[in-house]
Amino acid sequence: MNFPEPTLILPHKDPFLFISEITNLVPGESAEALWDLKGNEDFFRGHFPGRPTLPGVLMCESIAQLGAYVVLQDNRFKDKLPLFGGLENARFRRQVIPGDTLKLRVEVLRLSARGGKAFGEAFVNGNLACSAELMFIAVEK
Repeated sequence: MNFPEPTLILPHKDPFLFISEITNLVPGESAEALWDLKGNEDFFRGHFPGRPTLPGVLMCESIAQLGAYVVLQDNRFKDKLPLFGGLENARFRRQVIPGDTLKLRVEVLRLSARGGKAFGEAFVNGNLACSAELMFIAVEK
């Protein structure tokens, strides 16, 4: 099944778009996506020289972007901008390096007209790399 490209739905653009492809979607409820890390991303040059590692905060951001994609596919939020409201229980389980592909998964736990809460995970080769609970608010564009 084909889903709209992330660039058509999200306000995020290169170099701050951390989703390559949407692979599954239930609007307003859940989604899965991929983020292909090619190794030429700028953050790898400085984090860390000689041992490039994806910063954990960018894994959380990729999960949040997928959460925003899910919410923006719900008709109630088409003209809104979802903003990070909080991050809880973030856990980093493994190093992510150039060439890895993150498989992202997000499930919306609570959704209201003003915001919501979601749970997301990122996996590499079937192994959990990151998990976090995300809170967001929805504002007018």
